[in-house]
Amino acid sequence: MPTEQKDNGLTVSRRAFLGTAGGFTGALLGAQWWQGMVNSAQADVRGWSGTSPPPDLSGKDGIAVVDASKLRLCKEDLGDYIYLAPEKLGGGTHAVDLGRGRTLAWISYWTYGDACPISHHLAAYPSADPYQGFEFVNSTQGGDNVMIYGLDTKIKERGLLDRFGQGNHLYRVHFDGQSMTLIEDVAESTGIGLGVHTTIYPDATGFASADGQKDICAFFDRPARDQKTQVLQAFRADWIGKASNGSLEDNWAKGGTLRLTRLIKPKETGKFDLEGTKGNKIDWEMVPMAENLVELGQLPGDDPKALTGLDAVVHHPGNRWSSLVIRMLSSSIIIDRTTWEPVCVLHNPEGSPDNLPITKVSSGPDVWECRFEDIKCVGHEAGFSPDGTRYTMMNNIQQNNMAVFDTADPDPRKWKKVAFVKDPAWVGEYPSPFHLCFSVDGSKMFVSVLYPKPHNSSCVVVDTRTWKIIKKFVNIGPDCQTMSVSYDGKYVFQIFSGFQRLSAGVFIFRQDTLEPLGFLPNFGGHHDCVIVPTKNEHLRNSRCTTL
Repeated sequence: MPTEQKDNGLTVSRRAFLGTAGGFTGALLGAQWWQGMVNSAQADVRGWSGTSPPPDLSGKDGIAVVDASKLRLCKEDLGDYIYLAPEKLGGGTHAVDLGRGRTLAWISYWTYGDACPISHHLAAYPSADPYQGFEFVNSTQGGDNVMIYGLDTKIKERGLLDRFGQGNHLYRVHFDGQSMTLIEDVAESTGIGLGVHTTIYPDATGFASADGQKDICAFFDRPARDQKTQVLQAFRADWIGKASNGSLEDNWAKGGTLRLTRLIKPKETGKFDLEGTKGNKIDWEMVPMAENLVELGQLPGDDPKALTGLDAVVHHPGNRWSSLVIRMLSSSIIIDRTTWEPVCVLHNPEGSPDNLPITKVSSGPDVWECRFEDIKCVGHEAGFSPDGTRYTMMNNIQQNNMAVFDTADPDPRKWKKVAFVKDPAWVGEYPSPFHLCFSVDGSKMFVSVLYPKPHNSSCVVVDTRTWKIIKKFVNIGPDCQTMSVSYDGKYVFQIFSGFQRLSAGVFIFRQDTLEPLGFLPNFGGHHDCVIVPTKNEHLRNSRCTTL
């Protein structure tokens, strides 16, 4: 991977730049990393300091720019929608009635014996009348992840990160019209504990989840309320670098082999043995743009060299194909859910092959391999357009753009890159595209753009005919995360402050006219947001096809 960025007369080695944080360990990892990224004494590759606003290159090329910080409370009637938001370090999730401006219900997982519930990502099943009841799945982190944030805490020394604080729970929660109740810990039922993304299938018959610390994803069924969840299939990804005996950076940059293994449930126990921190390759999650910390040896763990960063699954709206998102390789393994076998690998970086073959190399268990000549950059989130004809994934750190694939062909092996979403402001490692979603009609893509602490992040609008940015909402708030859209085609909800413990809220704008409407308060530092669908077809624009 490239190690230099040149801008404004400065030449800064990525290794030297990030190496300024080399002395941090333990609880100070996250705090010093985020502070280091914006410390004016550290010669940021874009040349702006941590005490003044970053340069805004938007507004050029006819792009409309809105300074969101000048807007106030949103007072428009947003309709009868219920908005779900996990509270990250708040340890629970709440449901907001957008039409009436009140919290309908909330749940705190510590009351169920979870000593360190980091409520992470969620997805909701459709309900004909969510006000009368609905079900959702909520992943949680735990263990040493709580130490990332630089908290002045005694939680570890008091033993609260032991068995009951290890996290990686998958909580099934039911809202009955009045209150929320935890009806199952899927990790406990199945033995597979995963702490990152959860996504409902397009036909609402189950969900998938993944965890980038373990490099494991699993596909689950949807049982009746009084029954337990079953694992349909589970996979582990591993990386074997050609230069595995060299530097950590060369371990990925110089290419190697991606191996996918089907996991087999032990007959003796009837459960997998992957609860809590079991199976972790690294001790802390890769927070946004932290893939390079793995390369620098600053994310400890049992097996960092084998890390692929498999932390999400998204589904093609046609309901046959699912994409396993591989962050360290900026790649996606396409799985056929009718056969439960991989068919190809999409490689996202500019200048890399579009579509790579993946070959079965053994059985019992089934193992497939895909070879990479090199890895030009890492990636992050991904998603399919509502009509299933396009797929996009972020290329981050070394390239900072979004690859767009034509996915209209019924054979994924023929899917090819047709465009890249770029911005003159996406220079160096920040600002960087982060999360995405599409308008209900598919004419626009909305992308959150991350700036490091203490700067406010932004959101851009992309025309999906040209794949050009047509509008920017800047200065929204710290750490803009996922977005949701209302299924009437009217509103976009951009959540912010997912993990920085700073100001938090929801920025709202129109998805049809792109008119900014203002903010709503959001309590707890939320990391995700989902509007409860009322029909299966709404899943095309929910936490199913995009992240």
